[in-house]
Amino acid sequence: MEQEISPIIHPNELVLLKQHSAIVLIDTRAGADAKEKYASSHLEGALHVDLDSELANTKTDPSNGGRHPLPEPAQFARLLSQLGITPASHVIVYDDKSGVNAAARFWWMLKSFGHEKIQVVDGGFDAAMAAGFPTSSNAEHSMDMGAYVPTNWQLPLSDINEVEKAVQHEQCLVIDVRDKERFNGEKEPIDLVAGHIPGAVNIPFAENLDEKGFFLFPADLKTKYLQVLKGRDEKNVIVHCGSGVTACHTLLAMAYAGFKIPKLYVGSWSEWSRTNRPVATI
Repeated sequence: MEQEISPIIHPNELVLLKQHSAIVLIDTRAGADAKEKYASSHLEGALHVDLDSELANTKTDPSNGGRHPLPEPAQFARLLSQLGITPASHVIVYDDKSGVNAAARFWWMLKSFGHEKIQVVDGGFDAAMAAGFPTSSNAEHSMDMGAYVPTNWQLPLSDINEVEKAVQHEQCLVIDVRDKERFNGEKEPIDLVAGHIPGAVNIPFAENLDEKGFFLFPADLKTKYLQVLKGRDEKNVIVHCGSGVTACHTLLAMAYAGFKIPKLYVGSWSEWSRTNRPVATI
């Protein structure tokens, strides 16, 4: 039986892997200038995937599903086919935010399709370059490998109604991974209302990383989240952020530490804050 691979790959491992194995490399850098940055320089062979148009269905009303609701599984399956990804492909994904942003979202989505060989580059684009991975400004082309058969999302999801009930029960835990200032209601640069879901606890995603932007060692992450869970089963844990993207970073960190992947509340604060539900500040 083939050994399960780590969800995180160190840049040095990536350099060696490229020399000896066939991989599908995905660039998920996001932002208004993402396409320009990709065209200027990307890891050699990497194909670009857009967060807003390909990893989310952003045409919906944020009050019903948040700013980055998941696309339909069939839509994601078409994207995988266009990228040349088959169920047997070894897929490596990176962004320029230490895996905090769209790389973790892509990992979660592909993992939720039951895909086994999917890893995120530790430290992201800059770390891979520093390790000697070649870059390119050439146009990259994929070969459509035919239909990647869609499936329902297999990893656990939560919705706003479940979250509303979960915060009232001691055996459940709702984790908000946004930074403390947003959680406390001191600032809100993106959504309409500042604050947090009453009863949620704040474990900022940045605390999954060291001062150089690399993931903490799995043993350290395990110790950290055992203290957070306080004996709770992962199935009773719900993780959210602003719009269901950076929450995936904490889910990735927990998987790296050996935990079962908790529930993702995709709508997150961008949905909750646009309803009539209560808001807490500190």
